[in-house]
Amino acid sequence: MAGRFKTYFLRGLAVLLPTVVAIGILVWAFSFVNDNISGHIKGWLETLIIWAGGSKEELAKDWIQNALTAAGFLLALVAVLIVGALLATVVGKTLWRMVEKFIMNTPLLRSIYPSVKQVTDFLLTEEDQKRLFKRVVAIEYPRDGIWSIGFVTGSGLTKVADNLNQELFTVLVPTSPTPFTGFVVMVPKKNTIDLGITVEEAFRFIVTGGVVTPAPPRPVPLPHGQINNTKQEPVS
Repeated sequence: MAGRFKTYFLRGLAVLLPTVVAIGILVWAFSFVNDNISGHIKGWLETLIIWAGGSKEELAKDWIQNALTAAGFLLALVAVLIVGALLATVVGKTLWRMVEKFIMNTPLLRSIYPSVKQVTDFLLTEEDQKRLFKRVVAIEYPRDGIWSIGFVTGSGLTKVADNLNQELFTVLVPTSPTPFTGFVVMVPKKNTIDLGITVEEAFRFIVTGGVVTPAPPRPVPLPHGQINNTKQEPVS
């Protein structure tokens, strides 16, 4: 009876947990925008209405407050979109670099901002994610005969590569079930196996402890009806 209860509980948790976490993130994002942006916009709208001749008694009505809250949230979304579009331009990037320079010269902020920026860039910026985690590979780690999954993050230290006279990969070997931490190792390129899977598939594999495995690649038909059954070879 206890074993059946455990099985049912874990099965239900596996189904519900991703949904609950996703909803929780959306609720947090909504609350963040509503409390830190739309709330201020709502206050500015109320001030503007009073300045235009409106009364505080009229603003206190429920339907007006609901309308101002919705308008504030919509304007906050528009403001976020405008900032994103502006930062995609050369002028926007230049202005933002000036803002970041000011932040990095502020004693308290410069000790917090870089770490927070790295996390948000990884989670929210697709270009940075592609730049940091270029490929998913398998390497023999922590010893020969044991294969670990890793993300290629760079080409290794130039000094080490020159001394060894061979091309290196810098590989982040993540820990399970928290892939945001791990070990950084430098591996000869010839000793890595390109797994040919996406970063998302690799993350699912790591977070679930290997339970959710990437789907095998579909065979590519060859001429005369043959099927490509060649095995994955190490990158050379």
